[in-house]
Amino acid sequence: MNDDLAALSARIDHTNELLQRMLAEVAKTPSTHAIFVDAGYLYAAAGRLVAGTEDRRAFDLDAEGLIDALIDKARTIFADSRLLRVYWYDGARRRIHTAEQQTIAELPDVKVRLGNLNANNQQKGVDSLIRSDLESLARHRAISDAALLGGDEDLVSAVEAAQGYGARVHLWGIEAPEGRNQAEPLLWEVDSQRTFDLDFFKPYVSRRTAPAYESAAGRPTRDDVRFVGAQIAAKWLAARGRDTLVELLPGHPYLPGSVDQDLLVEAEGLLQYSLRGQADLRRALRDGFWDHLRTQY
Repeated sequence: MNDDLAALSARIDHTNELLQRMLAEVAKTPSTHAIFVDAGYLYAAAGRLVAGTEDRRAFDLDAEGLIDALIDKARTIFADSRLLRVYWYDGARRRIHTAEQQTIAELPDVKVRLGNLNANNQQKGVDSLIRSDLESLARHRAISDAALLGGDEDLVSAVEAAQGYGARVHLWGIEAPEGRNQAEPLLWEVDSQRTFDLDFFKPYVSRRTAPAYESAAGRPTRDDVRFVGAQIAAKWLAARGRDTLVELLPGHPYLPGSVDQDLLVEAEGLLQYSLRGQADLRRALRDGFWDHLRTQY
């Protein structure tokens, strides 16, 4: 009997020793957090707050500077935690990165995830991407805290999924000039809430000034504009690759709306001349763009 008790006591001591070692290892393992940014919400709310408009074409966003600011803010809030990465969720036609999205994707510690963009420029599939990532990271214990910058009620299921695996979800919002820009059910579900104000976003959002119309003497020639179109096409092709070119060619001579808009904005910047309302120059711009792409196929 005494031998049995001694053996049982030894097993208990051994188990306690193993538990103490495990707890010591867990204590040494740093907490990990990630930042999840719904870019659709960010552009709309920050644009309205700083520039007075939700139209992305009307303002510039210093995404790199803003992402750094969000990382610094998280470092302060989660003082004893390390950053896994920033997840940036946006929409794009046929899920093809725009030049701006490509630039963001190249930033360190940033992962760009694209949903689709429909004919009305509405994001589709972004909420499901956020839920998938949040749930997967929480399930595999890759994060202990998630900072979610968004406001859509559809994100409630993402929050619940992550919380179900033990992660804490902290909702970050953007000050609304009036009313509220985050769904109440989302506010109810999260573990904490924080709102960033005008002063936080002001350094990173600036209203875009459209190039002024030039006098007739300063008007670029069709050849000038055609050459700029070819320049932009070369840059576009280098960023996206030949596979994207193959997808685009069947639409000749038409360009998808998002590509055409990006082409216009970049050309106006290079020419320092507005092409709005000038159909002949717009056609020359597209012709130059297509000419270069077709020579590369």
